[in-house]
Amino acid sequence: MVTKPRIPLSVTTPEQQVGPKSGARARPTPTRPDGIQETPRLCPDTEAVTTAQPEARLLVVEDEPNIRELLATSLRFAGFEVHVAADGATALHLATVHEPDLVVLDVMLPDMDGFTVTRKLRDTGRQLPIVFVTARDSVDDKIKGLTVGGDDYVTKPFSLEEVVARIRAVLRRTRGEVDDGASMRFEDLELDEDSHEVSRGGRSIDVSPTEFKLLRYLMLNPNRVLSKAQILDHVWDYDFRGESGIVESYISYLRRKIDLDGVPPLIHTKRGVGYVLRKPPEG
Repeated sequence: MVTKPRIPLSVTTPEQQVGPKSGARARPTPTRPDGIQETPRLCPDTEAVTTAQPEARLLVVEDEPNIRELLATSLRFAGFEVHVAADGATALHLATVHEPDLVVLDVMLPDMDGFTVTRKLRDTGRQLPIVFVTARDSVDDKIKGLTVGGDDYVTKPFSLEEVVARIRAVLRRTRGEVDDGASMRFEDLELDEDSHEVSRGGRSIDVSPTEFKLLRYLMLNPNRVLSKAQILDHVWDYDFRGESGIVESYISYLRRKIDLDGVPPLIHTKRGVGYVLRKPPEG
């Protein structure tokens, strides 16, 4: 019998920490021969994760294999496309080949440090955002990282959930996305951050806090198909540990309020992939 998939909480819970060059620490669980403690993995919504349009393209640069694998896996499950490099030279090459939206960069690399990688990227005219994730935690290192062009600086040990949140915050800033306290509009649908009010075609719509958060996420990503895993991550912040059917339920609630009879529907289902806010096709 096929069970409904769940979001893979095992790689991104706040309790799971990554230390400096030491892999992951989690609740007491069986330990693999390489020293990484294993946690039971929930079955991901595989098709949604691999088929939905990625939230952004990331390049993870980390020479320690366990941390590199853990970061890449966590970020992929969070909805990102991820490429990896184990040294600075490879990172510079992949940055040209894949043109990432953001680089997650360790400072201590075998051939050149992360500060040098950042300078070389900047020297080529590339202004892509950079988030340092490193064991170098002195104030001088943090200042240096931000001075050479880093957009954020996270020190080990770190929470994987925190890294995901910081990456999204940097992407929002650098993309110029709508921040709190602003109003959003898509077609005749409006959402006001200050008053927490929603309207369509001038008609006021009463929504719950969760419905408001879900609608806001859809409006921040118009015309982009969002998987159930991505929606669970953004709207429920990993706190809801039920089936992904909760997303279907809340999408249904929103549709009843937003897409009334007689008006063009804006919330659409991409079967087997996820949901998208878009204008209906002509005719």
